Amino acid sequence: MKTQIIRRGILAADLAWIALSLTFAYLLRYGWTWNGPDGVTGLTFVPPLLLSLALWILLSSWLKLDGFRGGWDTPAILSQLFVAVSCLMIIVMAIAYLRREFVSRLVLSYFGILLLVGLVVVRSIIRWRFRYLHRVGAVRRVVIVGSGPLARELAIKLDRHPEMLCQVVGFLAPAEIAMDSPSGGIDAISTHTLGVVDVLRPHKVDEVILALPKAGHPEVLELAARCRSHGIAVTLVPQPYELYLSRTQLLDLDGLPLLQLKDAATTSDPIWQRVMDVVLCVVLIPLSLPPIFVAAGILQFMKRRAFCRELRCGKNGETFWMYRLNSERYANNLPRYEVLLQHVSVTELPQLWNVLRGEMSLVGPRPEAPAKVKHYSDWQRQRLNLKPGITGLAQVHGLRDQHSSEDKTRFDLQYMLSRSPFMDVSLLLQTFWTLLARLFQPPQLKSQPGPVSTIHSELSFEESLTSAHSTQSSAD
Repeated sequence: MKTQIIRRGILAADLAWIALSLTFAYLLRYGWTWNGPDGVTGLTFVPPLLLSLALWILLSSWLKLDGFRGGWDTPAILSQLFVAVSCLMIIVMAIAYLRREFVSRLVLSYFGILLLVGLVVVRSIIRWRFRYLHRVGAVRRVVIVGSGPLARELAIKLDRHPEMLCQVVGFLAPAEIAMDSPSGGIDAISTHTLGVVDVLRPHKVDEVILALPKAGHPEVLELAARCRSHGIAVTLVPQPYELYLSRTQLLDLDGLPLLQLKDAATTSDPIWQRVMDVVLCVVLIPLSLPPIFVAAGILQFMKRRAFCRELRCGKNGETFWMYRLNSERYANNLPRYEVLLQHVSVTELPQLWNVLRGEMSLVGPRPEAPAKVKHYSDWQRQRLNLKPGITGLAQVHGLRDQHSSEDKTRFDLQYMLSRSPFMDVSLLLQTFWTLLARLFQPPQLKSQPGPVSTIHSELSFEESLTSAHSTQSSAD
């Protein structure tokens, strides 16, 4: 099923629900009557309905509100829809006010609530449908040809996007490539290229995805040709994948595919972000003072020191002092009160002062210590093009300071490509709901890093391809 068709179906369902929710809102306010008080009739709400339909088409296209962005992550979907519906309602109410038209604010309030609930239900139904198709096996069975971080990330992304209707069942790699097992360190078994199809056939593999830095490897080309001749689809991940800071567009030049790189991400700080940081800090700092004072009092009494500062690298690698409450991260045998403070992130609230000073932003890559930044690769150093933040895309996906910089960099650069006020507000809402959920979860006495996602592979091996032709060179 093509994702474009799914997106259009979701948009059609959204538009139908907009009409239904406004109808239900009218009925809740006026009942089963055409003529309401003060000359209000059903026709009064036709202009707001048409305006809402037009605005939602624009918002859905611009902000990609179908739910695919973020891999059907429930907090992300809720945050995006909440912000989008809020924008729609503000615009509708503002235009109604400016035109001096009497439109019941109660009807519009009912409309906004019903609209948000219905949009969430639409996406929940679509998600349930895809999960059901996965459970009954109505998916394409995929083998990834590759190893290392790229193969691992590809498998994770396919697992997080059920609308692709793909199930990763194993991995293959040429023998010359060192195996960095993405499926749990399973021992590799060598097999001839000509015998790979015989290995794949019992597992009913429908597609192989080439995720190699050298896709022109002789064994890989032989594998692709044999797979296609036996009805197994072949998909290619363009290389080099590290060209992550450019948007891509595939062009077909008389059968010659061209991958066009354009719209390189800007590294300048947008004005809207600084304005948002200052405004929200003015609101958040007074609200955060009570928990900070309580926690600081406890730490001062128990440890004789309430606050601490840590040297961190900010934008362009410039160092600054990041403030936090005096509780050592991820230490063993912490007192329960410190575990609780870290669990609800009260220890990080003093960083609002760093944001107000302009050293950090509310949303951005988490700052790391100079000792860690010193070992960055050139690709990882690109995350230093942005001002660091208290929260970010990597954090809402479960990555913390103890996770690898490689994994965090992929999320941070993805954020760099799509940074916008809408995304920042959405990430802040996701962070707030995550912290709210932690209040109802018991804290762990020891913080341990865990995988962001688990990939289940049905194959009990990883295959290592070797040439079946004695005269064929094994080098490029």
